[in-house]
Amino acid sequence: MRYMIIVKGDEDVEAGAMPDPETIEAMASYHEALQRAGVLVDASGLQPSSRGFRIRYSGDTRSVQDGPFAETKELVAGYTIIRVNSHEQALEWALRFPKPAPEQRDCEIEIRRMFDLDDFEPSDGIERFRELGVGGE
Repeated sequence: MRYMIIVKGDEDVEAGAMPDPETIEAMASYHEALQRAGVLVDASGLQPSSRGFRIRYSGDTRSVQDGPFAETKELVAGYTIIRVNSHEQALEWALRFPKPAPEQRDCEIEIRRMFDLDDFEPSDGIERFRELGVGGE
């Protein structure tokens, strides 16, 4: 089972503020522990939304909206993907995740299970994803 630990964005992240050295140190230690345990799949921080864009679909039309995006609490600042054997194991690792903001500021992370290809009905499209080597087990 793969889970994504999602670090929520805030005004500081959107302003381009970098994490303080203590936070980076704590994150490095945490991710080293994930690696040693053999559960780390991927992890990265994301640039502010001002450096991104969205594509909106309406019928057959696509429109591009350049960042920044107004609602910062709905933005993702970074992520970690882990592969574990159970929901309980994902929860144990998530509870160890270092606080991604300075002590005086409240924040949250969100943990979501990712779909695996076996979660879908067999089809030619699913087999094509398997051949690409994406989409999990």
